[in-house]
Order: sequence, then structure tokens, then C-alpha cells
Amino acid sequence: MRAARGRWPLLLFFWTLGLASMALDTAEARAGEKTESFAGQFLVASERMGDPRFDQTIVYMVEHNEEGAMGLIVNVPMGEVPFEALFERLGIDDRKAKGGISVFYGGPVDPGRGFFLHSTDVMIEGSQTVGKDVALTTVPGMLSVVSQGKGPAHSVFALGYAGWAPKQLESELARDDWFVIPADKSLLFAEDPAKSWNRAAARRGTDL
Repeated sequence: MRAARGRWPLLLFFWTLGLASMALDTAEARAGEKTESFAGQFLVASERMGDPRFDQTIVYMVEHNEEGAMGLIVNVPMGEVPFEALFERLGIDDRKAKGGISVFYGGPVDPGRGFFLHSTDVMIEGSQTVGKDVALTTVPGMLSVVSQGKGPAHSVFALGYAGWAPKQLESELARDDWFVIPADKSLLFAEDPAKSWNRAAARRGTDL
């Protein structure tokens, strides 16, 4: 089940942040079973969403199969973190780092883990393509690359993720808690995430 969405101050994330690599389950659906996968698409909270912790959220779906589902919320920014403070906490010696990075709330599961959703123009060891021209990187090396101004043209750095047990997402979709629309970069890497949900909701009638 999904864990409760946290409201802790951003500082707490500095002390809990861990960028350990997370292996994604890529097992195919069992023979004879047909699972419609929403990986690479947006899962958008509807007006019927009964959980206020997911109110007006947009989730980029990383994986969805008979084993469950995983995605990252991409429209809830938490603030900007200076690279210097972040690296000091992580024990990374990188004196070339300048400025800071915007941190997004990726979901309630494992909030101490960092995820980069990014365009595929820059890939490092550990980067995985998860959608059209979209990649996921969970290793801290990407953080150093971005801090040096050599990162992807577009990226979202998120803490935590949203996860569903087998058939849980299907049940929530049946209750009309969510609806699905095609993903695109204008929403995934939006300049003004506060407006993203209204833009996504407006597409429901045209994209389904």
C-alpha cells in the first residue's frame, strides 16, 4: 500500500538522503496474462481522488505490470538545495559544484532515495530509458554531472516515489481516482509545475 505523504521540512531530507541505486523489476507478464502497461505515460489524480495527500498530482509512470507499478510525482516542487550542502552530507568531494538544484516530492515511498528523470541527451552508467526520449537515473553520479553544468537539457530530481501493489492501481483506476494521458516534455519538465495539473486535466477529454 502507498505510504502516507510526508510534510516534513526540506532539511530533514538532507539528513536522510541516500542515492543508492534501485534496480527496476523488468519481468514480463506471465504467459496467458494480458496487462495493459501505463509505463511512459502520465497518471493524473482526478477530482474524485479521495486521498488528499495525492490531490492534484501528476505521476510519470516508470513501470507497470502484473507485479505492481511505480512512478514519480513531477509537479510538487519542495524547494532548492545548495549543491555544497548536499554534497557535504553525502560525503562527495566535488569542489566544482556551483549553485543548487530544485528538489521535487517524488512520492511517499522511500523518501530518502533520489531519482533523476531526464532527457536522453546525457546518459551515464546506470541510466535507463523508460519512455520516449526519457531516462531514469538513480545513481549519484548524475548529481555530480548536473552540478558541473554538464547535465541533461531537461531533468527532474525527485525524492521518494509512488508505488502500488499488484492490482492496486487497477482498483484505483476503476474508482476513477486517476486517469491516464500521454506523457510529454512540456508537462514532465514544466517551467511552472503549479499549473501542470490544470493543463493535464484539460487534456482528459482529448487524449483518452
